[in-house]
Amino acid sequence: MSTHALQRRTIATLAGSQVLGGVGVSAGAAVGALLAADVSGSEAWAGLGGTAQTLGGALAAIVIARIMAAKGRRPGLVTGYAMAIAGGLLIVGAAVVGSFALLLLGFLLFGGATAANSQARFAATDLADDVHKGRHLSIVVWATTIGAVAGPNLTGPGRWVAQQLHLPVLVGPYVLSLVGILLAGLVLTLALRPDPLLTARALQVEHVEPGEDHAPPATGWAAIHTRPDALTGVLAMALGHTVMVSVMIMTPIHMRHGDATLEVIGLVISLHVVGMYAFSPVTGWAVDRWGARSVIGAGSLLLLTASLLAASSREGQSLALTAALFVLGLGWSCTLIAGSTLLTAAIPLRQRPAAQGLADVAMGLAGGGGGALAGLIVGWWGYQALGLLAGGTALLVGLLVPLGRRRGC
Repeated sequence: MSTHALQRRTIATLAGSQVLGGVGVSAGAAVGALLAADVSGSEAWAGLGGTAQTLGGALAAIVIARIMAAKGRRPGLVTGYAMAIAGGLLIVGAAVVGSFALLLLGFLLFGGATAANSQARFAATDLADDVHKGRHLSIVVWATTIGAVAGPNLTGPGRWVAQQLHLPVLVGPYVLSLVGILLAGLVLTLALRPDPLLTARALQVEHVEPGEDHAPPATGWAAIHTRPDALTGVLAMALGHTVMVSVMIMTPIHMRHGDATLEVIGLVISLHVVGMYAFSPVTGWAVDRWGARSVIGAGSLLLLTASLLAASSREGQSLALTAALFVLGLGWSCTLIAGSTLLTAAIPLRQRPAAQGLADVAMGLAGGGGGALAGLIVGWWGYQALGLLAGGTALLVGLLVPLGRRRGC
């Protein structure tokens, strides 16, 4: 099979798994903060559920990166989904027994699905030619749209599932998440053959020192911090993710204060997910056409606009809040795809798994910190203050573009 044909097959397989994995990751997104608030008994802790999941994704990214470096993309991605299945079962059990500690552990492990879903985008670049890396990466990100948009809208069916299984209403969507994650893992196990990373290594004439593929994530940092493009890409992804997570994770609470129903909350989160993924191919094309730094700058402006719109929105359902969440997703898409492409192009193939894994660790830690602070900020000063602070972080993303150019990028 030619490299071109193998790349097409790889993209198709990754896209299929992303559809299913997107359902798994996002089905509980609309109710995660509500579930954490109900089990903990306080809305001040509502953000900790999403924070634990985000931090779990960061920790899982380390594990996945090490497995990928040693054995290829497929084993690493499947491991992430296996962790999430264990986490989903713990979330259901925690809601039944009312244990907040067990719930946080479940969210932590559930982050494995987030990590696997995110790391799949890098697998799309292993066999891609240099001029199409952004486009191929964006196709895999785009494929997440179908499942990710459908997921938050499963709150209604999830309610029915929970009733049939005699479970708390808010865990119904997580039962459906487990189904999606299991199917995503099966698709990768059966169809991601041959492994794209191992194939790319075999095709590339490049000397690899013994044990180098087994190097710890610190090797990724050594590769990143000596390359300004790579460092700029990681910072853009991390800061953009912080803005997105902090605003998105507290929006359901802001809406519930205005008596919005679960179905309406799910719809708003779905439109947010549309912004995150649906226009990814356009973003990827723009990266290949105008460069990653220009797209990072555009993402900064979109994130700033979204944050200010959210800050001005009233509690409950509103057109301003709906628009804010949609634009928030668009801005995140720009920083993710442009930052990922900038990073990948700057790092040699043999060092990419470690560097890419470390990049997702940085995203996870930044997003986790943002999510934790978001709950406290809303509890102390309100949702408006959160939007304004997120806007300030969005401005920092924009500063990366000229700063990096002055350093010679």
